[in-house]
Amino acid sequence: MDHSHTSCPPPTREADHGMSPKDFDASFTADMPRLRRRLLALTGNPHDADDLLQETYLRLSRRARAQNLTRQQHPYAYTCAVALNLLRDSWQHPSRRERTTDELPESGWDGGLASYEASATALALLGMLSEKEAAAVILVDLEGLTHDTAGERLGAHRGTVQRNRLRGLAKMRAALHN
Repeated sequence: MDHSHTSCPPPTREADHGMSPKDFDASFTADMPRLRRRLLALTGNPHDADDLLQETYLRLSRRARAQNLTRQQHPYAYTCAVALNLLRDSWQHPSRRERTTDELPESGWDGGLASYEASATALALLGMLSEKEAAAVILVDLEGLTHDTAGERLGAHRGTVQRNRLRGLAKMRAALHN
């Protein structure tokens, strides 16, 4: 018996590779007003809501998972989950948030010696670390990236980045105390 007429058609190029950047932009733009209202309700601040909306867009657009947005039964729910994870991350790591102040830093010019000494010390401490440890410390602690984002840049899992960072920080603390 011939079953060739009942077989599935070959997958299309779109099905293999997800959506195009244009399709992604259209999908995100359609959900943007609704998502912004939700983020505004959660943050209570339009500037924070807009920043979070932008970070959500960037996270989804650069991740390979963003190509799965059209395959989701509920793309808004998926987008909302990413935004809420980013908001939760900002609550868990408040030191990464910008803070405004009315006070200016004390101005005392020492010819740049303190800045040079701090840079030299930091470079010496980073030089003691393995490449992976130094990269994790630089990306997370100096550039302020999340473990997920640092992992994407390094091509490593977030747990690996976290372990390398903790090892590196421990080595740096030990060197400072000796």
